[in-house]
Amino acid sequence: MNPPEVIGIDLGGTAIKLGRFSIDGHLLEDQQLQTPQPATPGAVCVALVEAIEALDPDRRASIVGIGLPGPMDVEARVARVCINLPGWEEVPLADWLEPRLQRRVTLANDGNCALVGEAWKGAAKGYSDVVMLTLGTGVGGGVMLFGQLFTGHNGAAAEPGLIGLDPEGPPCNSGNRGSLEQFASISALRRLWDGDPVELAALAANGDAEAQAVWSRYGSTLGVGISSLVYMFTPELVLVGGGISGAATHFLPSVRKEVAQRVQAMSRQGLRIDVCALGNGAGRLGAARLAIERLT
Repeated sequence: MNPPEVIGIDLGGTAIKLGRFSIDGHLLEDQQLQTPQPATPGAVCVALVEAIEALDPDRRASIVGIGLPGPMDVEARVARVCINLPGWEEVPLADWLEPRLQRRVTLANDGNCALVGEAWKGAAKGYSDVVMLTLGTGVGGGVMLFGQLFTGHNGAAAEPGLIGLDPEGPPCNSGNRGSLEQFASISALRRLWDGDPVELAALAANGDAEAQAVWSRYGSTLGVGISSLVYMFTPELVLVGGGISGAATHFLPSVRKEVAQRVQAMSRQGLRIDVCALGNGAGRLGAARLAIERLT
Protein backbone atom coordinates (compact mmCIF):
# COMPACT_ATOMS: atom_id res chain seq x y z
CA MET A 1 0.00 0.00 0.00
CA ASN A 2 1.34 3.43 -0.97
CA PRO A 3 1.84 5.94 1.85
CA PRO A 4 -0.87 8.62 2.10
CA GLU A 5 -0.59 11.85 0.15
CA VAL A 6 -2.13 15.33 0.41
CA ILE A 7 -3.01 18.10 -2.02
CA GLY A 8 -2.24 21.72 -1.18
CA ILE A 9 -3.68 24.62 -3.17
CA ASP A 10 -2.94 28.33 -3.23
CA LEU A 11 -5.89 30.13 -4.82
CA GLY A 12 -5.14 33.65 -5.97
CA GLY A 13 -6.84 36.25 -8.10
CA THR A 14 -4.69 35.52 -11.15
CA ALA A 15 -3.32 32.00 -10.64
CA ILE A 16 -4.16 28.73 -8.88
CA LYS A 17 -1.08 26.82 -7.70
CA LEU A 18 -1.51 23.16 -6.76
CA GLY A 19 0.87 20.60 -5.31
CA ARG A 20 0.61 16.91 -4.51
CA PHE A 21 2.74 16.16 -1.46
CA SER A 22 3.87 13.22 0.57
CA ILE A 23 2.75 13.29 4.17
CA ASP A 24 6.20 14.59 5.19
CA GLY A 25 5.98 17.56 2.82
CA HIS A 26 7.93 16.34 -0.20
CA LEU A 27 6.54 17.82 -3.43
CA LEU A 28 5.63 14.96 -5.77
CA GLU A 29 3.94 16.89 -8.56
CA ASP A 30 2.79 20.44 -9.15
CA GLN A 31 0.48 22.31 -11.47
CA GLN A 32 -0.45 25.93 -12.10
CA LEU A 33 -3.39 27.34 -14.01
CA GLN A 34 -4.94 30.73 -14.56
CA THR A 35 -7.77 31.65 -12.23
CA PRO A 36 -11.05 31.84 -14.19
CA GLN A 37 -12.05 35.38 -15.05
CA PRO A 38 -14.26 36.58 -13.57
CA ALA A 39 -13.24 34.48 -10.56
CA THR A 40 -16.77 33.75 -9.37
CA PRO A 41 -17.24 30.96 -6.81
CA GLY A 42 -18.91 28.60 -9.29
CA ALA A 43 -16.24 29.01 -11.96
CA VAL A 44 -13.44 28.54 -9.43
CA CYS A 45 -15.12 25.44 -7.96
CA VAL A 46 -15.31 23.81 -11.41
CA ALA A 47 -11.69 24.72 -12.15
CA LEU A 48 -10.53 23.26 -8.81
CA VAL A 49 -12.33 19.96 -9.37
CA GLU A 50 -10.85 19.57 -12.85
CA ALA A 51 -7.35 20.53 -11.70
CA ILE A 52 -7.37 18.20 -8.69
CA GLU A 53 -8.57 15.25 -10.77
CA ALA A 54 -5.83 15.96 -13.33
CA LEU A 55 -3.17 16.25 -10.63
CA ASP A 56 -4.22 13.06 -8.82
CA PRO A 57 -6.09 10.78 -11.23
CA ASP A 58 -5.16 7.70 -9.17
CA ARG A 59 -6.70 9.25 -6.04
CA ARG A 60 -3.65 8.81 -3.87
CA ALA A 61 -4.52 11.91 -1.85
CA SER A 62 -7.63 11.71 0.31
CA ILE A 63 -7.32 15.20 1.85
CA VAL A 64 -7.08 18.69 0.36
CA GLY A 65 -6.06 22.01 1.89
CA ILE A 66 -6.93 25.26 0.12
CA GLY A 67 -5.58 28.72 0.87
CA LEU A 68 -7.80 31.66 -0.14
CA PRO A 69 -7.35 35.45 0.06
CA GLY A 70 -9.60 36.18 3.02
CA PRO A 71 -10.91 34.89 6.36
CA MET A 72 -12.61 31.52 6.89
CA ASP A 73 -15.21 30.50 9.44
CA VAL A 74 -14.06 28.82 12.65
CA GLU A 75 -14.70 25.34 11.20
CA ALA A 76 -12.51 26.22 8.18
CA ARG A 77 -15.20 25.26 5.68
CA VAL A 78 -16.72 28.57 4.56
CA ALA A 79 -14.91 31.44 2.82
CA ARG A 80 -16.40 34.39 4.68
CA VAL A 81 -15.18 36.99 2.18
CA CYS A 82 -12.41 37.17 -0.41
CA ILE A 83 -11.88 40.89 -0.85
CA ASN A 84 -10.41 40.82 -4.36
CA LEU A 85 -12.58 38.01 -5.80
CA PRO A 86 -16.09 38.85 -7.12
CA GLY A 87 -19.05 37.29 -5.36
CA TRP A 88 -17.09 35.61 -2.58
CA GLU A 89 -19.21 36.13 0.50
CA GLU A 90 -20.10 33.22 2.79
CA VAL A 91 -19.12 30.63 0.16
CA PRO A 92 -19.35 27.03 1.55
CA LEU A 93 -16.49 25.86 -0.66
CA ALA A 94 -15.61 22.75 1.36
CA ASP A 95 -19.22 21.56 1.25
CA TRP A 96 -19.31 22.12 -2.52
CA LEU A 97 -16.04 20.33 -3.22
CA GLU A 98 -16.16 17.27 -0.96
CA PRO A 99 -18.96 15.36 -2.74
CA ARG A 100 -17.49 16.19 -6.13
CA LEU A 101 -13.95 15.17 -5.18
CA GLN A 102 -14.75 12.37 -2.73
CA ARG A 103 -11.95 13.85 -0.63
CA ARG A 104 -12.05 15.79 2.65
CA VAL A 105 -11.36 19.51 2.32
CA THR A 106 -10.22 22.24 4.70
CA LEU A 107 -9.84 25.98 4.02
CA ALA A 108 -7.46 28.61 5.36
CA ASN A 109 -6.35 32.17 4.76
CA ASP A 110 -3.61 32.24 2.12
CA GLY A 111 -1.29 34.36 4.25
CA ASN A 112 -1.64 31.90 7.11
CA CYS A 113 -0.88 29.06 4.69
CA ALA A 114 2.29 30.78 3.52
CA LEU A 115 3.40 31.30 7.12
CA VAL A 116 2.73 27.66 8.01
CA GLY A 117 4.74 26.58 4.97
CA GLU A 118 7.67 28.77 5.97
CA ALA A 119 7.48 27.48 9.55
CA TRP A 120 7.48 23.87 8.35
CA LYS A 121 10.19 23.94 5.70
CA GLY A 122 11.37 27.51 5.25
CA ALA A 123 12.71 30.67 6.85
CA ALA A 124 10.45 30.53 9.93
CA LYS A 125 11.48 27.01 10.92
CA GLY A 126 12.45 26.94 14.58
CA TYR A 127 10.77 30.25 15.45
CA SER A 128 7.78 30.59 17.76
CA ASP A 129 6.68 34.21 17.26
CA VAL A 130 6.55 35.36 13.65
CA VAL A 131 4.78 38.05 11.64
CA MET A 132 4.63 37.54 7.88
CA LEU A 133 3.59 39.89 5.08
CA THR A 134 2.91 38.77 1.52
CA LEU A 135 3.49 41.66 -0.87
CA GLY A 136 1.73 41.27 -4.21
CA THR A 137 -1.58 42.24 -5.83
CA GLY A 138 -2.72 42.82 -2.27
CA VAL A 139 -0.90 42.62 1.04
CA GLY A 140 -1.77 39.55 3.07
CA GLY A 141 0.04 37.79 5.84
CA GLY A 142 -0.25 35.93 9.07
CA VAL A 143 0.86 35.86 12.69
CA MET A 144 2.26 32.96 14.69
CA LEU A 145 2.43 33.23 18.49
CA PHE A 146 3.90 30.55 20.75
CA GLY A 147 4.25 28.34 17.68
CA GLN A 148 0.53 28.49 16.82
CA LEU A 149 -1.35 30.49 14.20
CA PHE A 150 -3.15 33.49 15.69
CA THR A 151 -6.60 33.49 14.09
CA GLY A 152 -8.69 35.41 16.63
CA HIS A 153 -12.00 34.54 18.27
CA ASN A 154 -13.90 34.04 14.98
CA GLY A 155 -11.14 32.88 12.67
CA ALA A 156 -10.71 36.22 10.86
CA ALA A 157 -7.32 37.27 12.27
CA ALA A 158 -4.76 38.23 11.28
CA GLU A 159 -4.92 40.65 8.35
CA PRO A 160 -1.73 42.71 8.77
CA GLY A 161 -2.12 44.29 5.34
CA LEU A 162 -5.36 45.99 6.39
CA ILE A 163 -4.03 47.99 9.33
CA GLY A 164 -4.39 51.74 8.84
CA LEU A 165 -1.47 54.03 7.97
CA ASP A 166 -3.20 57.15 6.68
CA PRO A 167 -6.85 58.01 7.48
CA GLU A 168 -7.05 60.09 4.27
CA GLY A 169 -5.21 57.58 2.10
CA PRO A 170 -6.46 55.65 -0.93
CA PRO A 171 -9.62 53.58 -0.42
CA CYS A 172 -9.21 49.85 0.19
CA ASN A 173 -11.57 47.08 -0.92
CA SER A 174 -11.87 46.15 2.76
CA GLY A 175 -13.68 49.41 3.46
CA ASN A 176 -10.66 50.96 5.16
CA ARG A 177 -8.76 53.95 3.81
CA GLY A 178 -5.00 54.28 3.73
CA SER A 179 -4.37 50.68 4.75
CA LEU A 180 -0.87 49.21 4.58
CA GLU A 181 -2.00 47.37 1.44
CA GLN A 182 -2.53 50.73 -0.28
CA PHE A 183 1.12 51.59 0.30
CA ALA A 184 2.85 48.23 -0.12
CA SER A 185 1.02 46.37 -2.93
CA ILE A 186 2.03 46.26 -6.60
CA SER A 187 -0.49 48.98 -7.45
CA ALA A 188 0.95 51.13 -4.64
CA LEU A 189 4.45 50.64 -6.01
CA ARG A 190 3.20 51.69 -9.44
CA ARG A 191 1.93 54.92 -7.93
CA LEU A 192 5.53 55.64 -7.00
CA TRP A 193 6.92 54.52 -10.36
CA ASP A 194 4.88 53.96 -13.51
CA GLY A 195 6.24 50.62 -14.68
CA ASP A 196 6.80 46.96 -13.93
CA PRO A 197 8.31 46.14 -10.50
CA VAL A 198 10.67 43.60 -12.10
CA GLU A 199 12.05 46.31 -14.37
CA LEU A 200 12.37 48.67 -11.41
CA ALA A 201 14.37 46.04 -9.52
CA ALA A 202 16.64 45.50 -12.52
CA LEU A 203 17.28 49.23 -12.81
CA ALA A 204 18.12 49.44 -9.11
CA ALA A 205 20.48 46.48 -9.41
CA ASN A 206 22.28 48.29 -12.23
CA GLY A 207 22.82 51.35 -10.06
CA ASP A 208 19.99 53.59 -11.30
CA ALA A 209 19.68 56.25 -8.59
CA GLU A 210 16.03 57.05 -9.31
CA ALA A 211 15.02 53.38 -9.06
CA GLN A 212 16.99 52.97 -5.85
CA ALA A 213 15.23 56.02 -4.40
CA VAL A 214 11.82 54.57 -5.26
CA TRP A 215 12.65 51.31 -3.51
CA SER A 216 13.98 53.23 -0.51
CA ARG A 217 10.75 55.23 -0.26
CA TYR A 218 8.69 52.06 -0.63
CA GLY A 219 10.72 50.35 2.11
CA SER A 220 10.39 53.29 4.49
CA THR A 221 6.60 53.28 4.22
CA LEU A 222 6.48 49.51 4.62
CA GLY A 223 8.70 49.94 7.68
CA VAL A 224 6.14 52.26 9.26
CA GLY A 225 3.50 49.53 8.99
CA ILE A 226 5.86 46.84 10.23
CA SER A 227 6.76 49.02 13.22
CA SER A 228 3.12 48.98 14.34
CA LEU A 229 3.00 45.20 13.94
CA VAL A 230 6.21 44.81 15.97
CA TYR A 231 4.75 46.87 18.80
CA MET A 232 1.62 44.72 18.72
CA PHE A 233 3.22 41.26 18.60
CA THR A 234 6.94 41.71 19.52
CA PRO A 235 7.93 38.85 17.19
CA GLU A 236 11.31 37.20 16.88
CA LEU A 237 11.03 37.32 13.11
CA VAL A 238 9.26 39.40 10.47
CA LEU A 239 9.16 37.78 7.03
CA VAL A 240 8.24 39.37 3.71
CA GLY A 241 7.09 37.23 0.81
CA GLY A 242 4.99 37.54 -2.32
CA GLY A 243 6.01 38.78 -5.75
CA ILE A 244 7.52 42.09 -4.60
CA SER A 245 9.83 40.28 -2.15
CA GLY A 246 12.02 39.34 -5.10
CA ALA A 247 13.34 42.91 -4.82
CA ALA A 248 13.85 42.69 -1.05
CA THR A 249 17.55 43.46 -1.32
CA HIS A 250 16.57 46.94 -2.56
CA PHE A 251 13.97 47.83 0.09
CA LEU A 252 14.70 45.80 3.25
CA PRO A 253 17.53 48.13 4.37
CA SER A 254 15.02 51.00 4.48
CA VAL A 255 12.51 48.79 6.31
CA ARG A 256 15.07 47.86 8.95
CA LYS A 257 16.18 51.48 9.35
CA GLU A 258 12.61 52.67 9.83
CA VAL A 259 11.84 49.98 12.40
CA ALA A 260 15.03 50.79 14.31
CA GLN A 261 14.03 54.46 14.46
CA ARG A 262 10.41 53.92 15.40
CA VAL A 263 10.41 50.92 17.74
CA GLN A 264 11.93 51.14 21.18
CA ALA A 265 14.83 48.78 21.79
CA MET A 266 13.00 46.49 24.23
CA SER A 267 10.20 45.79 21.74
CA ARG A 268 12.61 44.86 18.93
CA GLN A 269 15.22 43.02 20.96
CA GLY A 270 16.60 40.13 18.89
CA LEU A 271 14.25 40.94 15.99
CA ARG A 272 15.13 39.71 12.51
CA ILE A 273 13.48 41.12 9.38
CA ASP A 274 14.11 38.87 6.40
CA VAL A 275 12.73 37.47 3.15
CA CYS A 276 10.84 34.18 2.83
CA ALA A 277 12.73 31.11 1.65
CA LEU A 278 10.07 29.17 -0.25
CA GLY A 279 8.88 31.76 -2.76
CA ASN A 280 5.54 31.09 -4.39
CA GLY A 281 5.53 27.51 -3.10
CA ALA A 282 4.96 28.43 0.53
CA GLY A 283 1.17 28.80 0.26
CA ARG A 284 0.38 25.41 -1.23
CA LEU A 285 2.84 23.70 1.14
CA GLY A 286 1.23 25.38 4.14
CA ALA A 287 -2.25 24.46 2.91
CA ALA A 288 -1.11 20.85 2.70
CA ARG A 289 0.34 21.03 6.21
CA LEU A 290 -2.90 22.41 7.65
CA ALA A 291 -4.86 19.63 5.93
CA ILE A 292 -2.57 17.06 7.55
CA GLU A 293 -2.98 18.65 10.98
CA ARG A 294 -6.75 19.00 10.75
CA LEU A 295 -7.86 15.97 8.76
CA THR A 296 -5.56 13.11 9.76
